[in-house]
Amino acid sequence: MIIYPAIDIRGGKCVRLFQGRADQQTDYFDDPVEPARLWQKAGAEWVHVVDLDGAFEGVPQNLDIVKHIAALGLKVQLGGGIRDRATAEKVLAAGVQRFVVGTKACESPQFVAEMAEVFGPSLVVGIDAKDGMAAVRGWVEASKHRALDLAKEMADLGVRRVVYTDIDTDGALGGPNLKAQEEMCRAVDLQVIASGGVGSVEDLENLRELSRTYPHLEGVIVGKALYDGRIEAGELNLKSF
Repeated sequence: MIIYPAIDIRGGKCVRLFQGRADQQTDYFDDPVEPARLWQKAGAEWVHVVDLDGAFEGVPQNLDIVKHIAALGLKVQLGGGIRDRATAEKVLAAGVQRFVVGTKACESPQFVAEMAEVFGPSLVVGIDAKDGMAAVRGWVEASKHRALDLAKEMADLGVRRVVYTDIDTDGALGGPNLKAQEEMCRAVDLQVIASGGVGSVEDLENLRELSRTYPHLEGVIVGKALYDGRIEAGELNLKSF
């Protein structure tokens, strides 16, 4: 499995939110490029960057920082406020390899189909679920879509990869929702990147075991566990696990 260290940016800083809540923020680095260097030194080839300001406001707000991260030679998967073709083209021009669409995927299947046709594997759909239902707009609003149904629809529209986040476990370090991740992998043949709850090497091992049954579970996003030292980057090869 590919490990994607997470770099969440808000107000120009590297932060983490608990379950996506803006009022439960922990600041880690004043310069988000600093952790990018650390994860790169530990072997990471990819980083998962979230422009939290962009997610809340609907337009990316921290693209200059993203450019600096990409300039290190890291492959960047970026989410947050990418809701039209022009913005997607702008972030790709900034050095991003993949961009993540979340809210707009729930709102406009036609938009997703067009983006999948134009951008192919550069498009990733983020499906963030709470109690099995997809959430949108930085996780502050619930949609009417069941997460599994949304994933199936995305596959039919030509999407090749999803990031599947269980909101209740995100930032809680209590372990990923393995049942939810397995249900997603069973439901679709899309490449799946798991997100939410990883707090230990054992959690990574559990996901790796699940990936033996479902090889399209291709990766996992790790955030707070790295920043809090619960997973020592030096003890892992962040390139893969």
